[in-house]
Amino acid sequence: MQGDEMDQTNFHEKLFELLNDIDGVTTPEHEKVIRLAKKTKEGHELLQKKLGNLQVSLDSLRLGIKYLIFDLEATRRENKDLRKRLEQEPPQ
Repeated sequence: MQGDEMDQTNFHEKLFELLNDIDGVTTPEHEKVIRLAKKTKEGHELLQKKLGNLQVSLDSLRLGIKYLIFDLEATRRENKDLRKRLEQEPPQ
C-alpha cells in the first residue's frame, strides 16, 4: 500500500507543478490545459476509487476461497472417517 501512497503523492505533485507551469500559456490554451488537468485529476481519482473497490473485492474473494478450502478439507476428513467406520462395522 505504501507504493500506492507514493504514486498518489507523486501524481498530485506533478499535477500541481503542471498547473503552476501553465501561467505563461496564452489564455485560450491556458483554459484548455486547466480543463484537461482537471479531467485528468478526476480520472485519476476515479481510477483510484475503482482500484480500491477491486482490492476489497479481491480480499473478499480470497477469504471466500479460504472458507471453501477449509470446508472441502473438513468434508474429506468426515468422509474418510465415515468410510473407516463403515469398513469396521460387521455386515448385517
